[in-house]
Amino acid sequence: MNPAQRNRTAALLKASGFEDGPALTVQSTDGEIPHGRELSFAWLTGTVMTGLTSVLLMGAALYVSFEGQDTFSTAYEALQLITKTDEATVDSQVKGDRVRPVAKTRSELEIVEASIRETVDGRSLISKKPFVRVRATLATAATALSNDIPDYDPVAMIDASQPVVADGDDVANPEIYGAEVEGEVQIKTAALPASFVPAPAISDKSASDFVRATVENLFAEGGGEGEVALAYAQPDTGVRDLGVVTDGGLSGIAENVSILPKTKLAEDAGLGRSERVITIRETGALKEPLLKNGFDNQTYDMISATLKNVLSSANVPSGARLRILMGPARNSQTLIPHRLSIYFPDPKTGEIKHAATAALTDRGSYVLGLEPPKIEFPEEDTEEINVNNLPSVYRSIWETARKHDIDDAITSRIVAMFAYDIDLTKRISAGDSIEILETEKDATGHQDLLYVALKLGTTTRELFRFRTDDGTVDFYDPDGETGKRFLTRRPLQGGGRLASRFGNRVHPIFKSRRMHTGVDLASKTGTPIYASGDGMVEKAGWASGYGKKVEIKHVNGFETGYGHMSRIADGMKPGVRVRQGQIIGYVGSTGNSTGPHLHFEIKVNGRFVDPLSVKLPRDKSLSAQYEGNFEQTISQIRDLMKRDAAPMTVAALN
Repeated sequence: MNPAQRNRTAALLKASGFEDGPALTVQSTDGEIPHGRELSFAWLTGTVMTGLTSVLLMGAALYVSFEGQDTFSTAYEALQLITKTDEATVDSQVKGDRVRPVAKTRSELEIVEASIRETVDGRSLISKKPFVRVRATLATAATALSNDIPDYDPVAMIDASQPVVADGDDVANPEIYGAEVEGEVQIKTAALPASFVPAPAISDKSASDFVRATVENLFAEGGGEGEVALAYAQPDTGVRDLGVVTDGGLSGIAENVSILPKTKLAEDAGLGRSERVITIRETGALKEPLLKNGFDNQTYDMISATLKNVLSSANVPSGARLRILMGPARNSQTLIPHRLSIYFPDPKTGEIKHAATAALTDRGSYVLGLEPPKIEFPEEDTEEINVNNLPSVYRSIWETARKHDIDDAITSRIVAMFAYDIDLTKRISAGDSIEILETEKDATGHQDLLYVALKLGTTTRELFRFRTDDGTVDFYDPDGETGKRFLTRRPLQGGGRLASRFGNRVHPIFKSRRMHTGVDLASKTGTPIYASGDGMVEKAGWASGYGKKVEIKHVNGFETGYGHMSRIADGMKPGVRVRQGQIIGYVGSTGNSTGPHLHFEIKVNGRFVDPLSVKLPRDKSLSAQYEGNFEQTISQIRDLMKRDAAPMTVAALN
């Protein structure tokens, strides 16, 4: 480039604003705005921090908006300081800005009575016995009631579901007497006197005369022969015409026919507000219904102190309504009450009127609040169904059982009996329910479980208590099979977390689509692994990508495999017999693994199957000799479940 071209280029750069100035320096005067090309680290740091703070605040606002977390302004929203002026009443069945499904809840704890025949000290007695019956929908939210429940542990469930040997006087199979008796009736069997024995032969003529005389006495109205109606069916009438009366014919009445209303599914439930609506069935203390609906002793004491100046008594009358707004706790995975509103019925008009409201503040205390927007109270109690907070089947059963004061030992047995057939770690669905029948507590506080039915979705599983002649008591389904399976589906302590399911997937290491022949149950290193069922060890050692692996052969063509162990238990070698629940190794991450977990697989006749869904054979069935007695037990228990409650109904807990 010649000098003329350089001068021309420099002139163009100068005209465009380019300046050939010195480089940036950090020699600016402290406390002053930098001049020219000088740079202040304090100014730069402040600018960056302002930007980061803005990003964090905006992110928090978006998180609150999309995740529905209202704890940033709990008191404001709970107290409802700003109410709508254009609409005084909000229908609980209409759509709003954020609607959630609300289902009708069922919660009944009743006493049913029946005349039971039993043998006491060699005497056959008939006496009226009470039974406790529970029919309820499974709890859709985990509260303080189930905070201290036992951890999910398949091995502990094996022990809890074992058969028991009943005492000689234990009435395991209640024999219901056909007639109702008052007090206690003793039955004595004696030989029939010879004078009562009928003639050894009855002629056809004497039988015909007896039948005619009986019919005439039954249908005649004191007139002559023309006024006698004989009990003969019309010759032109078939069985299909039962109940259809023709001229001159006799009508028939179909008896023992039960008509039940169609079950309402969860999909049919209406939409409503995010709170529980509870009806007080009997006059009594406020504490009991609150403790059964999300409050614990600490929160009850707090809210009781808040309401003592506005409520004249700690008791609430029959017909009162409670509206409990539930929300997430900050330091646990349970829901806590964010707001409680109490409504009393007017003694004269019966109108439901607001009595008091207490709401939770950000500081964790309860304060008096304004009445929330009015709703039309439904006839039946309702509960919000928040799909994000639905508990597992395991925790929901515990929550429901404690709400109805069922003994923890009985609850442990219930979950153990279903653990071999149901994945208790999955979430429940709206409308799932449970039914329980127990004997009433005796003088020592002991009671026996007689029947339990668990309805999940459209499937109902029933188990009936039955005692065999050797005194062994166990629970069987209507087909006479126990609820236990001979293999457990999650054979490690705590059950583990389902990290990967059975089927085709992209391998996390090789990044190619491959068949995953089992399920991965994530747990910390060193967690004990148990034998899924009784069997014989086939392999125990290193197995390529499986790392340290144990394979067990069971009966009926079943095999199980346990891979990626950190260590195989001592004594595990081919040919060794193991029992269900025995420790065979410990969780690790050996072989082709991205983290500590158990790779558990099941093979049936040499083919891999999904361990979580494969139908497993039953562990035990009743022998044919008990078929008649077991069918009688089922029939009598079903009769108790259908009976009307005794006059002294314990409660209708909601």
